[in-house]
Amino acid sequence: MYAVFKNGGKQYKVQEGDVILLDKMGLESKAHVELEMVLAVIKEGTPVYGTPFVQGAKIEAEVINEGRGKKVVIFKKRRRKDSKTKRGFRRDFTRVKISKIVA
Repeated sequence: MYAVFKNGGKQYKVQEGDVILLDKMGLESKAHVELEMVLAVIKEGTPVYGTPFVQGAKIEAEVINEGRGKKVVIFKKRRRKDSKTKRGFRRDFTRVKISKIVA
């Protein structure tokens, strides 16, 4: 059984026991989270799709920790113009473990 849900403008496909990185939520570790924007649930080969969300479906997860990802470098260069910019950022994330899918 797996589910597809939406968080922070992105979609994630998860099963029970998966560990994923979501956008920062500002929660303590060991906190429990319910993710209710479930788009689809596939149970025993039969899919259930929502319009836009599945009624009564939710994903229960436990927060492991929060942190920052590796630096992503954005480098722009315009050839023959001696014009270049270098910027970077680090994504803030919340690492969660999927404990249960309720559908």
